[in-house]
Order: sequence, then structure tokens, then C-alpha cells
Amino acid sequence: MTKLVTIHKENDKRLAPLKEFLEFMGSDLSNACGDAPNQDLNHPLSNYFISSSHNTYLTGHQLYGKANVDGYKNVLLRGCRCVEIDVWDGEPPSSSDSSSDEEFPPRATVDASGRPAPWRANSDRVEPVVLHGYTATKDISFRRVCETIRDNAFVTSSLPVIVSLEVHTSKDQQEIMVEILEESFRGFLVEGDSAIDSDLPSPKALENKILIKVKYSPPAAPDEAPPGSQNAENLNKIPSNSSYQSENDNPTTNSGSKVKPSKIIDALSRLGIYTRSYHFKGLDQPEASIPTHVFSLSEGALIEVHEANPAGLFDHNKRYLMRAYPKGTRVSSSNLDPTKFWRRGVQMVALNWQRFDAGIMCNEAMFTGTGGWILKPEAYRATAQYTGDADLVQGSRFSIVFMAGQNIDPPKDIDAGDFHPFVKCELHLEVPENWEDLSPGKEKDGKFKAKTKAARGSHPDFKNQTIGFENLPSILPELAFVRFKVMHNKFVGDSLAGWACIRLDRLQTGYRFIHLFDAKGVQTRGVVLVHVNCSWKLRGIKTTATPGQQTELPLR
Repeated sequence: MTKLVTIHKENDKRLAPLKEFLEFMGSDLSNACGDAPNQDLNHPLSNYFISSSHNTYLTGHQLYGKANVDGYKNVLLRGCRCVEIDVWDGEPPSSSDSSSDEEFPPRATVDASGRPAPWRANSDRVEPVVLHGYTATKDISFRRVCETIRDNAFVTSSLPVIVSLEVHTSKDQQEIMVEILEESFRGFLVEGDSAIDSDLPSPKALENKILIKVKYSPPAAPDEAPPGSQNAENLNKIPSNSSYQSENDNPTTNSGSKVKPSKIIDALSRLGIYTRSYHFKGLDQPEASIPTHVFSLSEGALIEVHEANPAGLFDHNKRYLMRAYPKGTRVSSSNLDPTKFWRRGVQMVALNWQRFDAGIMCNEAMFTGTGGWILKPEAYRATAQYTGDADLVQGSRFSIVFMAGQNIDPPKDIDAGDFHPFVKCELHLEVPENWEDLSPGKEKDGKFKAKTKAARGSHPDFKNQTIGFENLPSILPELAFVRFKVMHNKFVGDSLAGWACIRLDRLQTGYRFIHLFDAKGVQTRGVVLVHVNCSWKLRGIKTTATPGQQTELPLR
């Protein structure tokens, strides 16, 4: 009997580690993606990256895709914090026009007695609409867009939402825009000081607030502003060569004291308190030092600015807001690679959320679990100095063993018995002196890619295949990503079965499960069992306080 008890005790000792391992793998701790780090929300707005959407109203192609208010609901519920609205003059519908499912004409505002209130503009009660101008996209009601934003803005996050307006309307319709914005966002708009030299507040201070990003409208000319007034004082700060104007405004005149009328009315412009948009001419223009300014540039323009003045661009984006958006030739709604622009400090990288490509996958990895705002690494805040690419030395290492998969559904056009899955693995890192080579059209030439051999079925055995990368450049883990795609092996045109993307500061080492999403961004039951081994040589961080050192850090 004593001998049997001794044997059982020895077996218990052997089984204990296995039991603990199984309990670990059956818990949330086994997720390859760790929890989002706790972050300080008390820094100025410019110190954060902001999850952003481009042409939010579109559900497909840029030229003939459908427009729908649900686009705003979907992205806000998925964590987006900056949405875009292109606003145009509304037109009375013809009696034969039944192509739109929007109610029209929109309902009028009502007074306290419930009766229709008078319009403040001579517009025959036609309200502005939202559409992609000069394309075949259908219009939707501006009022319904604003109401949809209001109803969904703070369902999943209390952090502020930025509404980026592209205004193409007449001044009469702009008056109605102001009325709709103030009515729809009552209680959510920022009130108080709207001075152009106000310091940027923090996201914490603007919780449950909606910020209007709109072109700046110049105040009255000096001879029209009362002496000593705020407008007169602000104008005295503007040099004679200032380009204070919106992209579509008439230029200011220097010979006389008058300024040609802006295409943006003052009432609309005044809604842009901390997010005032200016036409970009250069990083040395006077507006570039106004705390509340925002520059919006296409990806191509931003690449040119980076090529000409990388240190100036990096330094500007530590203190001021900037937005990047896809260039116009991306008519299929493909996306730029946002990681390149985040590494230049651009806070808002606007993406087409209806297209699940590499850009959206990295965006999901960047912001998941963060509420749509995430504090920049220390090197990207106001205390940091530009370091350039010189310190991106080699030395980082990464390897991952693919063991098996479970519950991986094949693509819709593939029968389960014919499913032959394999895994593509790609690292999104900064390559020294190679940023321009990864500009649009060249992303496929990235060097840190590999794939496993194909297995079989929805529960594939990948037979411990290993993918590894040696002598990688030093990195900032907060701005580097690893992307996994489970593909069905075909002779031509492999099809996507599932994907996952993880920011490297959240990648957990050891035995882990990679949880997969489908092609529409919905989490599935599918998982891949892996073993992760990596160590990163961190990019040198230089600040005005204490210069950093390059260190080697194994992740969790």
C-alpha cells in the first residue's frame, strides 16, 4: 500500500505542471495579444494617435460605391474617433426619383410648442447632403449623418470624437449646417474660449465631447474690427505674408486692409475651437505655429514633405495635429500603410474602413482595447528630439513556431474537404533609409515576410514549422506590428480564411493562441497554436531630459 501511495504522489508531481499548463492555455492569458497598456489621458491632444476614417459615408468603391449613414455607426462602434463628412448643397428631388432610401425633404427643426421653427436661410427648406462629389455615389441626409454620429459616438468609448468637415456648400446651406450641428450635437460641442492661440487640452478634459474640424474663416479686416477687440488683436499677430484661409478660400490681400470674403461663414468656422483646418503651404508658414491648427495632407504630399524636411515634419507633429488621407487614385478604397505615417508622428491617419486590407489590420492592432486614442511613445512627444534613421541598428530577432490550428473555417468558395491552409507572417518595421521605397504600390516588396507550407482541413497540423528573422533593425515596439494571414492554397490567387495583427509591445512570448478574424473583421472560433520567441533591440530615444540608450528587451 505504501508503495502505491508513493507512486501516486510521484505521478501527481509529474502531472501538476501539465495541469497548470492546460489551465493556462484554457484561459485568456494564453492569447498572443496582451491587454492594452494603461495610458495617461492628460497630455495635450497632439501627443496621441487617433483612430480615423476616410470618406466614412462610403460602403465600397470611391467612384460608384453606395453611401449610407450606417458607415458612421459601424466605425464608431468599432472604436473610430475621427470621421469625415463631405457636405454639398441639397437639391429638391424630382417626383420620379426613387433611387434613395433617405427621407426627403428632411424634417424641419421645431420650437418649444412643437411647431416648425423658421429657417435662418433662404433655402426652401432643403437641407445639405453628404456625398462624394463628382462621382456616381448617391447622397444621404446631412442631418441623419449628424444624428447617427451623436447616437453612436460614446457607446463604446467616452473619449472625444473629431468630425472632419469638407464643406462644398453655399453660404445659405452653411447656415443650415450650423443649425443642424448645434441641434444634433447639443450638449456635446465644446463651449467657451475659441481663441486661435489656445493651448490644446487633453482627451481626458474633452470626454464625451465632439470636436468640429473645419476650415478657418478669417475675422473681420482691421479697419472693420473695433480697436482693442479680440479680432483686431488676432489680426495684428498675422504677418503680411500670412496665408490664413481655407483650401478653397480667396487669398488675403496685402495692399489694402480688407480680406476677401471666405467661402466658410463665420458661424461655421467658430465651431472649430481646437481643430481649425488651414491650407498647407509649408511647415514654416505662420499658421504652422498656431496651437489649434490642423493640416490635412494626402499620402503623396506627406511623402514629399518627409523627403524634403524629415526633422521638421517630426518636430511639427510633436506639438500640433496633422491628418493624412489616401490619395485620389485609390478608387477601389485600398488603404495606405498607416505605420509609415504614425512613425512620422501623424496623429490622424484616415483609412477606408470598409476595406479589410493591411492598413485596416494594422489600425485594428494599434487601437484595439484603447478607446480610439493612444498615447504616443515618449520619443514622439514634445520633450523629444528628432533622431532620424541613424540609430536603427541591426540586432532584433524574431521567430515563431506554428504547431496546429483549430476551428479555422475555409473561405466561402472552398469546401471543407478541399481546404489547404497555410500561414503568411509579415513584420511591419521601420527600415533604415527605406521609407520611400515602401510608398504606395511598393508595399508588396517588404522584406520581412515568410510563410509555412500548406496543411489540410479546418484543424490543420502545421508540424512545428518555424519562421524566423535575424538581424532586424532596432524598433519601437509601440509602432511595429506582426501580421498573420491564414490562406487557402490555390494554384492562382490564394484566398483569405482568417487573420490577426498584433502590435509588438502587446505580443506575448511562449506558447500562445493566435485568435483569428474573418475577412469582414469579425472574430471567429479559429485559433492557431504557436510558440513565440523574440528580443528587440530598442531604438534610441533622445529627450531633453535624459538621453536614452539602446537596450535589448525580450517581450512577455
